Amino acid sequence: MSSVVQTRPSTVRPFGWRDKIGYAFGDFGNDLTFVLSAMFLLKFYTDVMGVSAALVGTMMMLCRIVDAFTDVTMGQIIDRSRPTAKGKFAPWLRRMCGPVAVASVLCFAVWFQDMPMGFKIFWMFFSYLLWGSVCYTGINIPYGSMASAISDKPDDRTALSTWRGIGATIGQVVIGVVLPLFVYYRDAEGNTTLDGTKMMWASVLCSVLAVGCYLICYQMSTERVKLEQTTQKFSLSYLLKYLFTNRALVGIVICALLLLVGQLSLGNMGNYIYPNYFNSASMLSYITFIGAAITLVLSIFMPALARKFGKKEISMVTIAVSAAALFTAFFVHTHDVRVWIVFYVFAWLGVAAFSLICWAMIIDVIDDTEVRFGDRQDGTVYATYSWARKLGQAGSAGLTGILLSIVGYTKETGFDPEVTDGIYNITCLVPGGAFVVLFFALWFLYPLNKKRVDANAAQLAAQREAKA
Repeated sequence: MSSVVQTRPSTVRPFGWRDKIGYAFGDFGNDLTFVLSAMFLLKFYTDVMGVSAALVGTMMMLCRIVDAFTDVTMGQIIDRSRPTAKGKFAPWLRRMCGPVAVASVLCFAVWFQDMPMGFKIFWMFFSYLLWGSVCYTGINIPYGSMASAISDKPDDRTALSTWRGIGATIGQVVIGVVLPLFVYYRDAEGNTTLDGTKMMWASVLCSVLAVGCYLICYQMSTERVKLEQTTQKFSLSYLLKYLFTNRALVGIVICALLLLVGQLSLGNMGNYIYPNYFNSASMLSYITFIGAAITLVLSIFMPALARKFGKKEISMVTIAVSAAALFTAFFVHTHDVRVWIVFYVFAWLGVAAFSLICWAMIIDVIDDTEVRFGDRQDGTVYATYSWARKLGQAGSAGLTGILLSIVGYTKETGFDPEVTDGIYNITCLVPGGAFVVLFFALWFLYPLNKKRVDANAAQLAAQREAKA
């Protein structure tokens, strides 16, 4: 059984800015490959490699079934690993940063562009499984679990969640603002087109930067809470009961899935609505920058708002605003990009707010699990949450890929009026629908309101004091 024995001695450097900045670099590194895949892989395989959108989306969803096993397995490996002098989680950042970087580049193997379609489909499956189900799993789960070992104080964890959101936002700026300015070009007909070779070199640059970010996170983060190795014999029946009878975990898993479906559908469709509907790839850069600015401004206020009103409560209000904005945009069906930007600003509010505090919410779930079950399995709980996020990523790509095929999108028909109208509708309805369901999931399924979170934190703090 894994449990918190005590915080480390007072000689350990106290929690502060170094931890916040270091932890932010970790998710900066994550998103240099995760957001790259989420935003560009579907576009790369449809427009450069010539694979149908429906097949790419289906591939992503099938790979997430594999993740149901690899993510939980990685969580068990972490929970059962021996802590080192550096801690229990941080060493995995150094072990896995190289493999995840190489695997990300292999996903954008433009040198296979002229190979037979069967081989290209095989390579798509192989490289995406290697990156997402093995390498990304091997680094993201210990990174996310590490927050519970950096500090046991709820306010510190909210700060880490906020700074993780800031790091992710910087990664999204690099991918969503900078890359479109370089990887797109105008063809002979004046259409905005993705350049496969530039996309491949962009993936190389992002991978190199990701390795640097992970190593900075490794050096700057300190694990203060001593989490012992799990020695309890593995039991599949116990694990399933542990996962499926835990209402807080089930609730946050469903919420994470819905958030990612909405957020990444909005991001995925950016590579279609701006070049094809508005005929401006540069607008993708501008709109991503606007979203990043909203996130960074909210990050200033989010810890105080969460402390005053509660994480669940803030998330519900902002997600409702997002859903309303997207459905209004659908009914207006504007061709004026300036009007669209107004809708986008309100739509992004909920995404930004939830993204900034969701990482603190999963730590709340881990605490609630320890209170209810008397058993703390940070890696396993975080692995389940991570799988839900990747399932949401795949679900967004799968759903948008299938819908793009239904509206008739191919590289050749991508600028036909009926196809571009379909692109606009998908961009509004898929994330808008996901946010509506997310609002009700937070309301009815996720039980950790402010009162319960504070009570759990007080109970666990008292238990640790008694053991110290």
